[in-house]
Amino acid sequence: GGMGEHVARLLAERGSDLVLVDRDSARLDTVAAAIRAKHPGLSVTTETVDLADSGAVDALSTRILAGHPEIRLLVNNAGVALGGDFARLTLDEFDWVMDVNFRAPVRLTHALLPALTARPGAHVVNVSSLFGLIAPPGQSAYSSSKFAVRRFSEALRAALAQVGATGTTVHPGGIRTGSAAGARVGVNIPAEEAERGKKDFEKLLTFPAEKAAELIVDAIAKRRP
Repeated sequence: GGMGEHVARLLAERGSDLVLVDRDSARLDTVAAAIRAKHPGLSVTTETVDLADSGAVDALSTRILAGHPEIRLLVNNAGVALGGDFARLTLDEFDWVMDVNFRAPVRLTHALLPALTARPGAHVVNVSSLFGLIAPPGQSAYSSSKFAVRRFSEALRAALAQVGATGTTVHPGGIRTGSAAGARVGVNIPAEEAERGKKDFEKLLTFPAEKAAELIVDAIAKRRP
């Protein structure tokens, strides 16, 4: 959903075969079916995977390499949000955010990198966040994960440049998606406080996801860092 769906549609319009990954199989199938109907000549594969599960991520990489050995583009867009004061979060909650937002992109990139860099011109896109540039209260886990994505991406870009490939880091802010409504709240956070924080955050989400996707795909086409 959100930016990922629109990026997939735009890449299909440019002729890309696709492997689409999400943990929501019903929504994933709906998006894939719409793309297949509009672009019957493309290969559109779906993978229902919980990216918090490192074993599942590794198995996903194996399947992608088997089915698409000439992969040219990796877009690490999936992400989860977690609200709550750090002192009241559990370490399991914190680790869940890091697993999905940071460790999954690292594992996928590491596994797919040999295929990506086998020929010049490959591209890796990592979606960080505005909160990978600033760190507001109540977003310790999310900001930590997105700062990590930012620095990983910058180091990766330098390595990719040495083999004729490139990387793009994206820092969206205030994108109108379901991320706020679907954000997890720490189990120790009072319900009223959680609801108030969620409503306040949703007020900031004004930028259309489809426009953000257009900017991302344009950056891919122009190989912008």
